[in-house]
Amino acid sequence: MLYQYGVGLAFLATTRADGSPRVHPMCPVLTDSDLYAFIVPSPKRHDLRRDGRYALHSFAADKNEDAFYLMGRAELIADEETMATLTTQFAAERGMSEPPAEIASWELFSFDIESVLLTRTTGHGDPSPKHTVWRAPEDFVRHGQQPGGAPAPD
Repeated sequence: MLYQYGVGLAFLATTRADGSPRVHPMCPVLTDSDLYAFIVPSPKRHDLRRDGRYALHSFAADKNEDAFYLMGRAELIADEETMATLTTQFAAERGMSEPPAEIASWELFSFDIESVLLTRTTGHGDPSPKHTVWRAPEDFVRHGQQPGGAPAPD
């Protein structure tokens, strides 16, 4: 549902320094194993650097009331290889031969997923939507690692 319009689109909720919520549109980038986003210089970027808690909600669907919501913690990524790979993916998803020049001022964040809610409906006004909830195991540790830092088994 994050890519229902051809590129990743979602609403990102962060927490301001005073504890109040902040919501902005953003463009997530999905890989086979992770969720990322390039975040432009903005208050939401300051929020994620200060307090990585986030919630992400898909854009509304045209033909129904399906929804996808997830939450967890974001982490700034400084790995140049990951940044280069995702910069290329970001541009390709938008049909661009080169990434936009301003991407140099953006920061890459990974978004760990602690819980997910998927809602499926039969159309607008569905009286019985189907909700599926997933929560990370209690011992969940960032980036697919088990407690103690050991890699998670394949």
